[in-house]
Amino acid sequence: MNAAVDLSSQPKPVLSCRDLHKVYRMGEVDVRALDGVDFSLFPGELLVLLGVSGSGKSTLLNILGGLDIPSAGQVYFGEEELTQADDEALTLYRRRNVGFVFQFYNLIPSLTARENVALVTDIAQDPLEPAESLALVGLADRMDHFPAQLSGGEQQRVAIARAIAKRPALLLCDEPTGALDFKTGILVLDVIDRVNRELGTSTVIITHNAPIAALANRVVTLADGRVQSERVVAKRAKPSEIRW
Repeated sequence: MNAAVDLSSQPKPVLSCRDLHKVYRMGEVDVRALDGVDFSLFPGELLVLLGVSGSGKSTLLNILGGLDIPSAGQVYFGEEELTQADDEALTLYRRRNVGFVFQFYNLIPSLTARENVALVTDIAQDPLEPAESLALVGLADRMDHFPAQLSGGEQQRVAIARAIAKRPALLLCDEPTGALDFKTGILVLDVIDRVNRELGTSTVIITHNAPIAALANRVVTLADGRVQSERVVAKRAKPSEIRW
């Protein structure tokens, strides 16, 4: 196990949790998805949350994003305790502050790329224009195409454009390359890396794919619902340098 990382010189976290537990009741059996997790994400950081299937990483991401609630523990967005928030407050938190990217793109087939992004910008406070967001992910010439007319990698980039169009404080990516081949996955990681570097969006990528950890400022490894290790990456790799 790696030694604990000294975060004393870090700024205050934008997102954090303390002693987080999540227990699911499966018949007569309690399944502990999270078992005492402490976690922090700092402003502008790209963090990779690494773990095998069943390690608890998706459960943690869903709680951090306000999609689920813990069985015990506290979650904070800045100074705001999300674990004390009601459904309306959590909805506002997700709408104003969180961009989600999932393994499957969740685009509406009957809408163009531009219209899929506009679904978010129409309800955001200070959004990017859909065309601007799509240009940022390299799809300026594809914005009037429907999802069926786009490749898997292009659809995932539309999903990223949709996530960042509302200028979220947080970008939470759950296995964003899981449904893609290697070359396309690298293109998607390049977009996420650029969004983090150019917009300064605090970003979490969860993955089971260990080489992707080279992209990060910091890597947190989960196993059996616990933080197994945490390390700072001395020098972030470029997506084009990664192989798996």
